[in-house]
Amino acid sequence: MSELVFEKRDFRRDSNYNLKTVQLNNYPIVYILYNEKKRPSAYIGQTVQATRRLKNHLEDNRRKDLNRTILIGHKKFNQSATYNIESNLINYFIADNYYQLQNVSQTSSREMHNYYEKTFYNEELFQVIWEKLREEKIVSNTLENLRNKDIYKLSPYKELSTLQMDIKNEILGFCKEHLKLEGNHVITIEGDAGTGKSVLLSSLFNTLQDLSKDSSSLLQGTDNYLLVNNGEMLKTYKNIANSLPNIKKKNLMKPTPFINEKTKSGALADIVLIDEAHLLLTKEDSYNNFNYKNQLDEIIKRSKITIVIFDPKQVLKIKSYWNDILLKEITKHYSAKTVNLTDQMRMNASSETINWINRFVTKDVLPLPVETDSSFELKIFKDAESFKTAIESRNNEVGLSRIVSTFDYLHKKDKKSYIVDEEGINMPWNNTMNNVAWAEYPESIREVGSIYTVQGFDLNYVGVVLGPSVSYNENEDKLVIDSSKYKDTRAFTSRSDLSPEKNQEIKEEIILNSINVLMKRGIHGLYIYATDPVLRKHLLDLERSRKA
Repeated sequence: MSELVFEKRDFRRDSNYNLKTVQLNNYPIVYILYNEKKRPSAYIGQTVQATRRLKNHLEDNRRKDLNRTILIGHKKFNQSATYNIESNLINYFIADNYYQLQNVSQTSSREMHNYYEKTFYNEELFQVIWEKLREEKIVSNTLENLRNKDIYKLSPYKELSTLQMDIKNEILGFCKEHLKLEGNHVITIEGDAGTGKSVLLSSLFNTLQDLSKDSSSLLQGTDNYLLVNNGEMLKTYKNIANSLPNIKKKNLMKPTPFINEKTKSGALADIVLIDEAHLLLTKEDSYNNFNYKNQLDEIIKRSKITIVIFDPKQVLKIKSYWNDILLKEITKHYSAKTVNLTDQMRMNASSETINWINRFVTKDVLPLPVETDSSFELKIFKDAESFKTAIESRNNEVGLSRIVSTFDYLHKKDKKSYIVDEEGINMPWNNTMNNVAWAEYPESIREVGSIYTVQGFDLNYVGVVLGPSVSYNENEDKLVIDSSKYKDTRAFTSRSDLSPEKNQEIKEEIILNSINVLMKRGIHGLYIYATDPVLRKHLLDLERSRKA
């Protein structure tokens, strides 16, 4: 890769920026401005006028603490390539979590697009650039390690699909239009697991926070929050905050503390984004210090604009029971609209495979789809040992491959070890006492994840244990769900405002929802092991029929 030009310089007012190297002078380049302080800062950019751009930075007080620069050029660079490499560098710097980046307000224009020889620039050349940065000790982690971090996958600077970009711009317009209007305003983003809801939300929140600091924006000075009910996901967002200037940890909260804080102060938030709103409580819950009837309703009342991420197929507790009807009952009292994410962004699976999973969680067990695409593997296992070996092998090959299970085995938060399927899997439930996401903890390859540790996260390969609550009726050709075998007793706490029949119906729905979430974690593959002998035999028969 001898055409690559990689030049380190001092960055100060008396520096000479009359660039003589052809690939750096009046050619598209990528550059990094940085310092080497105790809390290092950096700015990443791309330009076609390097001399002018760097001189402008020298006059900018925001860059006064930066004293070194790296200029990166190549004889084949074009603006699409430098734009792509700039985006990649920002995402990987965020994942490396060493520098606090000074980059702001660029996500609004980052949309996925193809260009000539994109694979060369995006993969081959970028790998060389990154290794050069590692050699210079500017960064430390390998690209492989960083790609498997949730902080990378949720980076606000990830390129968005056309649909995601359209929805983001629509929401930004909604916020600018409704912020000064009377009343409370709600916009709901609906989408199935893996449709890119959290990536969109991360990008949107970062842009809103950047605009809140922009004197030319209608959103300047807004008091905005991102509410996250999933503790593992909250860790990831707080790690992202370490790398970006305008995302502050105090603006990342769980729903109940937000409600209680705003109740005490009496102040309205301007814009509140809620990730995984289907996890919000729909009844009073003293255990969580929530003393009202519905968390979403209380959040809306305390916000001028509420942006809601919602998927009723991911409801996991009776006390958080949601459906489309209940959502409409809440939002109809306010100025509200709904937008939909429909494209599967996580799984590299065919539409036939996605349909197989979707039908499975409605209790229909279809013939397994014929494997026509090597980018995703759906595989059934006959015994626990081969299942565990396969996941461990995938983890050794590509990392971030983990076993997860339906909540059919006792698990308490008392720091004791509880075993999943002693006669087969014989591995402990997950330990969530670390400051990193469970799946990124190396030792978690020897643990089993629950629905609460992986909801919202990506894995490369997911091994799903279908526990005793999931069986099969041969005569009806249907799954059988036995909620009496499900051990998540807190999820099943019945509600007095619902009939016994409705409480029972929701229990089955919760188990099916949990299977849906677990099965849609894997980017490259889904491995299934059923502990129930009847279901396991039927799935293995389908596996043999597919190969016949």
